[in-house]
Amino acid sequence: MEIFIHWLKAADAIVWGPVVLTLLLGTGLYLMLGLAFLPLRRLPFAFSLLWRGRQVSHLEKGEISPFNALMTSLAATIGTGNIAGVATAIFLGGPGAIFWMWITALVGMATKYAEAVLAVNYREQDEKGAYVGGPMYYIKNGLGEKWQWLAFLFALFGSVAAFGIGNTIQANSVADALEATLGVPAWQTGLVMAVLVCAVLVGGVRRIGSVAAKLVPLMGLAYLSAACFIIAQYWDGVPAALLLIVHDAFSGTAAAGGFAGAGVMAAIRFGVARGVFSNEAGLGTAPIAHAAAKTNSPVRQGQIAMLGTFIDTLVICTMTALVIILTGSWVSGETGASLSALAFGRGLPNYGSYVVSFGLAIFALTTLLGWSYYGERCAEYIFGVKVIPWYRFLWVLVIPVGAMMDLEFLWLLADVLNGLMAIPNLLALLLLAPVVFRLSKKMS
Repeated sequence: MEIFIHWLKAADAIVWGPVVLTLLLGTGLYLMLGLAFLPLRRLPFAFSLLWRGRQVSHLEKGEISPFNALMTSLAATIGTGNIAGVATAIFLGGPGAIFWMWITALVGMATKYAEAVLAVNYREQDEKGAYVGGPMYYIKNGLGEKWQWLAFLFALFGSVAAFGIGNTIQANSVADALEATLGVPAWQTGLVMAVLVCAVLVGGVRRIGSVAAKLVPLMGLAYLSAACFIIAQYWDGVPAALLLIVHDAFSGTAAAGGFAGAGVMAAIRFGVARGVFSNEAGLGTAPIAHAAAKTNSPVRQGQIAMLGTFIDTLVICTMTALVIILTGSWVSGETGASLSALAFGRGLPNYGSYVVSFGLAIFALTTLLGWSYYGERCAEYIFGVKVIPWYRFLWVLVIPVGAMMDLEFLWLLADVLNGLMAIPNLLALLLLAPVVFRLSKKMS
C-alpha cells in the first residue's frame, strides 16, 4: 500500500501541476472574458430564474424542474469538500489556499455556465426516453466523430472517479466524524448510509431530485446559521482573517502552533484542487444533472447552473474557512473533518461538533445520491442502459468499504481521478466556446 500511495502522490503532483492548474483557471478566465462577465452581471437575475424554476410548463422538455436540477447538482457538490476539503486545504496550503479557492470559484462560474449551456444544447434521449447529456454528449454531438475518443475518456474517467469523490470519500468522512463525536463504529455508519442510498436510487433521477430539493436547502441553512453565529462572536477579527487569507496567498504561511508552514505554490495547488473538489466547476459533472432539466433554453439553465459554484464555494466554503481561522483552530495540527469539528466546537461549545458531524452526514448522503447519477450516466454512455442496475448495485456495495478505508489514500485517489476527468472536459469547453458565446449573445 505504501508503494501505491507513493505512486499516487507522484501522479497527483503531475495531474495538479502547473499545466492542469493553468488549463483550469485559464479556461474559466477565457470563458468569463468571452462572455463579457455575463456570470457576474446576471447573478441577481439568475437567482430570480432559480425561484421561477420551481414550476415548469408541460411544454418544456426534460426530466426534472430547473430548480431540482440545481439541487441535484448542489447535492453532489455540497459535501465533504465544504467541511473536510476546506480544512484540508488550510492544513496543507495555509489560509492563503482559501484565496485560490475564491479565484477558482469566480472563474468557475463561467465554466459551470458554459458546461450547462452545452449540456442542454447537445443533449439527447436514451433508449428509455430519458434526457441525457454532459461532456461526453457535447463532445460527440458538438465536435463530431473524430473526437469520439475524448468523449469515451471522459465517460471512463467519470464512471470510475465517481467511486472516489462521490462515494468512498463521502462515506469515510462521515464515518470518521461520527466515530470521533458519537463513538459510532465505521462499519455501522457505512451500512446505514448504504441502506438509505439504496432506498432512494430505486426511484432514479426524479426521486434524487425530489430528495435533494428538500434536504439541501434545509441542511445548508442550518449549517450556515451555525457558522454565522460563530463568526458574529468573533466579528472584530473578521478583517484580520480576510487580510491573512489574501496576504498568505502571495507570501506563503510561516509555521505556527501545529501548522507546519506552506509556500505559495502549496496554497495555489491545494486551494485550486480543493476548490474544484468542492464546486466541481471544470470537472464536467454538474452538466449531467442540468441536461435533465425541463427547459428549452440552454442559456437560462446555464445561468441557474452557475449559482451552484457561487453558493458552494463563495458562501459555504468561506463560512467554514472563517470559523476555522477565527477560532484559531487552523494551527491546532488537526486536519480534515476533525479540524472543522474542533473549530465549530470552540465557537459553539457543546453543540458545534454535532453541527459538523450531522451536517457532514446529510451533505455526504446527498453527495452520494448526486454522484451515483453522474457515474451511472457515464457508464451508460459506454455500455448502454443495461449497465444501470449493475452500476447502482456496485455503488451501494462500495459505501461500507469506503467508510473503513484509509483517508489519505482516498483523498489522493480522488484528486488524481478528478484531474483526469477535468482534462477532456476543459479541452471540449475551449473548442466549443464559440457555440457558448453565440447562444449567449442570441439570448441576451
